[in-house]
Amino acid sequence: MLHALYLLGIAAFAASGVLAAHRANMDPFGGLVLAFAASISGGTLRDLILDRHPLYWTHDWLLLVLIGSVAVATMLYLRRWELPQRALMVVDAVGLAVVTVIGARAAIDAHVTPVAVLILAVLTGVTGEVVRDVLCGEFPPLLLREEVYATAALAGALSYLGLHWAGVQDTANIVVSASLVFALRMTAIFRDLHLPRLQRTAA
Repeated sequence: MLHALYLLGIAAFAASGVLAAHRANMDPFGGLVLAFAASISGGTLRDLILDRHPLYWTHDWLLLVLIGSVAVATMLYLRRWELPQRALMVVDAVGLAVVTVIGARAAIDAHVTPVAVLILAVLTGVTGEVVRDVLCGEFPPLLLREEVYATAALAGALSYLGLHWAGVQDTANIVVSASLVFALRMTAIFRDLHLPRLQRTAA
């Protein structure tokens, strides 16, 4: 089940990359680039920090085929139908939810400190979105525009770590923690919730 959930998260990020490319009026090659960038950037950064080699995607042909297939399928879909305005955010939320808790699991398996688990989980979840937005010319990225995004990932990472310490079975832990991330992100999207902005203090 863990691998299936992981593939779901990667597929969601691949679709979100194509949707972002479509919104930015890129060509099909740009869509493929963003699909792969959004899908593997977070896990790559995590593995580099943990000094895990070879990188996970370099020997997983199924993963690369999945990303390419989802990217092509999404592009073909977009040639005929228009997606709802918030489709990118919803699909991205699925990827964020799953990949964040997978990142937490990988960090725990690497026996790093609890704080490092939280940092690595959040980085795994949000890096693909940051890379995608930067390649689309969006600055600052979604992550830095008062959005409940990294905070949702952090909540999921805290949930996963706490339930892990409590001895909750791993599959249940992943489902609960990923659902928390998704629920927080969806609530923020559909209720238009934002974090407060940093404001300059009056002299």
